[in-house]
Formats: sequence, structure tokens, C-alpha cells
Amino acid sequence: MAGKYSKPERPVKDKEGRLITELQQQQNRWVEYFEEFLNKPAPMDPPDIEAAHTHLPIDVNPPTTEEISMAIRQIKSGKAAEPDNIPAEALKSDIEVTTNVFHLLFGKIWEE
Repeated sequence: MAGKYSKPERPVKDKEGRLITELQQQQNRWVEYFEEFLNKPAPMDPPDIEAAHTHLPIDVNPPTTEEISMAIRQIKSGKAAEPDNIPAEALKSDIEVTTNVFHLLFGKIWEE
């Protein structure tokens, strides 16, 4: 199939449920709908939601070489390089060296 594809138009109805056929009137109805929808007043009795009383165990130690090595292995190959322009294949070419470099770097960042 060649040619221009366009989505089928869906009917737009006014507040009373009557079909609006003119494009400008349909657009005006959408503007009216979203103005009403987005400008609703806040509820008078907002729900009283308590914060969960949980203590989440967060590891505050610098990443280990094992964690760094595992993260490097999980990087997907064959993807476009990120903004740093380092392709995944370069990082994975010698995982041990990359791990050690990152471990030193992360250690310095952690100390600051």
C-alpha cells in the first residue's frame, strides 16, 4: 500500500451529547474540555494518607569491584554510544581494567 495514511477521525460531542461536525467547533470543544478538566478545584476533604513506617536498608558504602564488574557485563553491546562517546564494546574489551579504573574513580567521588 502506498500513499498517505491518516487516522480515522473520531466523533466529538458537545456537553449535551450532540455530534460536532465542524473542525473549528471540535477544536473549541477540546479546549473547553481540558480547561474544565485541568482547572478543577481541590477537594474540600483531601485524603489523609500516612507515610509508610518502614526502614529501608540502604547501602551507603562505595560500590565494590564485584558490583562494578557485574554492571559492566550487563551493558548492552551494539547500541549507539552514550553522550560520553564510549561504546559498550570498549568498556567490555577488558572488564578487569575497566572495573579497576571505575573503582578508583568512584572511590574518589565517594570521598568528596
